[in-house]
Amino acid sequence: MLPAKDLDPKSLYKKSLEMGMDFITFTDHNTMEAYEILGWEHKNLVPGVEMTIYDPEFAGHTLHINVFELDREEFSELREIAEIEHDLKGFIGYLKRHRLPFVYNHPFWFEFHQQQNPSAVPKLAKLFPVLEYNMHELKQKNELTIALAERFGKSIVATTDTHSGKVGQVYTLAKGDSFREYFRNIEKGKNYIVPENLTRELLIEEMNTWIDLIFEKSQKNRDIKNYLTGIKSLDTIVKISRSALLNYSPRLNRTAMNLFYMISNTGIPASFYIHSEKSFAKKIEKKIEIKSQK
Repeated sequence: MLPAKDLDPKSLYKKSLEMGMDFITFTDHNTMEAYEILGWEHKNLVPGVEMTIYDPEFAGHTLHINVFELDREEFSELREIAEIEHDLKGFIGYLKRHRLPFVYNHPFWFEFHQQQNPSAVPKLAKLFPVLEYNMHELKQKNELTIALAERFGKSIVATTDTHSGKVGQVYTLAKGDSFREYFRNIEKGKNYIVPENLTRELLIEEMNTWIDLIFEKSQKNRDIKNYLTGIKSLDTIVKISRSALLNYSPRLNRTAMNLFYMISNTGIPASFYIHSEKSFAKKIEKKIEIKSQK
């Protein structure tokens, strides 16, 4: 997360409570620092993390996996399996032995620096009880995820997957007095999702939120030059905003911010991204021979 007050765990936790969330979890990438900041024991709080694992032999690409109800020791042991052993089957075996709820996140998303490998996704999906319907994916890709879940008898959860603090935009409904009971019903398919898909308008809004966070709301005394979102365009904006020249000149900084807003609001970057993702979704459907819902 960027060093902005809006993204502080305490602010997000309070916001989530006010929204009426029954279960609140911070699934940051490969860190549980939010719980060290906030505390591990709070009302409605469920420890969680989004773990990255690259298994070159079995998977062939990087996967993102949400894990819930784990403690510090389990997180440390899972990091060793993911980062040192690179053993996906061993990782999932650990989750099952420790009875930790877990989800295969955005199955048809691939890191930009890796070779796209959609043909491996069906065999990977078999290892997971639940697949993710991701708000920041196109409808076409989410429909492929649903088709995949139906083929192998897996369940679906809807997630916002926000990196800009916009929690609870989509959600998953299921009965359960505890998170364990709630997730067990999801695994059984006794749940409903309230989803949304990425559109041109939503992407423009998200880009503008990032510009605001980067230029206006990030703490200027914090060094975020090495901060990476994994999205090239956003990473470029972060680097530009932290340049010595812009930090020296508030007027130039404001001009740069307004320029990025103007470019974003034209809709050209959003349209280009959506077009490329639609093309990719068509390639995936042909490659894995699975028909999405229409």
